[in-house]
Amino acid sequence: MKKLTFFLFTAFSVALNSQQILPENERAAVVDEILADRFNNLLPELMDKTNIDMWILISREYNEDPVLRTMLPSTWLNARRRTILLFYRNKTKNTIEKLAVARYNVGENIVSAWDKEKEPDQWKRLMQLIEERNPSKIGLNFSKDHNIADGLDKTDYDEFMLNLPKKYHKKVVSAEQLAVRWIETRTEREMIIFNQLVDITHDIIAEAFSEKIITPGVTTTTNVEWWMRQKVTDLGLETWFHPTVDVQRTSEELVGHLYSFSGRPDDMVIRPGDLLHCDFGITYLRLNTDCQELAYVLKPGEREAPKFLVDGLKSGNKVQDFLTTNMVKGRTGNQILAKALQEAKAAGLRPAIYTHPLGLYGHSAGTTIGMWDAQGGVMKDDGDNYPLNPNTVYAIELNTTITVPEWQRDIRIMLEEAGFYVEKGFRYVNGRQTELLLIPRVKSHQGN
Repeated sequence: MKKLTFFLFTAFSVALNSQQILPENERAAVVDEILADRFNNLLPELMDKTNIDMWILISREYNEDPVLRTMLPSTWLNARRRTILLFYRNKTKNTIEKLAVARYNVGENIVSAWDKEKEPDQWKRLMQLIEERNPSKIGLNFSKDHNIADGLDKTDYDEFMLNLPKKYHKKVVSAEQLAVRWIETRTEREMIIFNQLVDITHDIIAEAFSEKIITPGVTTTTNVEWWMRQKVTDLGLETWFHPTVDVQRTSEELVGHLYSFSGRPDDMVIRPGDLLHCDFGITYLRLNTDCQELAYVLKPGEREAPKFLVDGLKSGNKVQDFLTTNMVKGRTGNQILAKALQEAKAAGLRPAIYTHPLGLYGHSAGTTIGMWDAQGGVMKDDGDNYPLNPNTVYAIELNTTITVPEWQRDIRIMLEEAGFYVEKGFRYVNGRQTELLLIPRVKSHQGN
């Protein structure tokens, strides 16, 4: 068995240009180390910024609050019974308490604060902890504007308020800003890891869009989708959505944007001259990627993609530039969207922008910059009132429509890359696509 494990691990490294995929026990150690850093260093800062000194999260097994789920140790795949976490920030003493109203510690970071033999009632014990600390504000995870910050279910909310002494009722507030900041903010170590995740994602796409996997006239789009899904599984990773592959070609008319993701025909045979597009993301070490790239299938005798496709990709890159230069701290998603679209259209482009936060979830919490069906801006309950904060990651997702006289039709250049925003500005996590992938790769042949 040890020999087999070594062989598989080595094969993974070779397939991914020497990127190492950690075995489960080493992944667990990394996850727990990152959690400790986030609890001890990031959380106090976020509680101070959002002016909440006590944060309480309550979940029952298999019905987890999405924020609480990100706080569980590596060996906890779910909450247990009713799991109650209490974080108390004493800014004066510069301390942070991490307590669990549970029969046991929640990993090494959160200490059990309930002895059932002394106090059989879990709710009463929680109230004792609250009264002992007398917080200024008690943050609970309910929110109209942010789905990820709305994880407290009605039963637990009702039970909490029923047991909470009346004098504390006026101190209960929504913890939505704290919850979103916790979900969206990346630490230095997470960003080092994120670079590897994006590199792995790019490598899988490059292999999928190559002659190793695609034989024009034989291979279908569905074949490629399932190859990508299986590749991820074989590497011991996960996908957070099923990969999609679609085709644009001379004989097809441009249809609605939704076609690329839903309702397109399955098993389309890939042909020479096709423009291929994929949407693909992985999950590893509790972080997620989301990437869309393009490939061109060379016709016999061709050694490069047609100029109109090369220029089309450049137009897509220009839309990316208009978006990312408008990502400024404090601007809302709607403000960023409006300025980026205005400037791109003034430059003669036909853009659509629908960029979303990325990180602990694929469609994560934070600044929403457009939706594909809301190019005039998103409504309040979709997060338009939430400002851009530093140390946050986004799927820079967008497209531009171009007219192709050679095909007598319009086509859509769809791109998506992970980007990181910091105080000093924006950068791509691990580059972006600036050249079309060619199928097959062009090789140099020497001799007669």
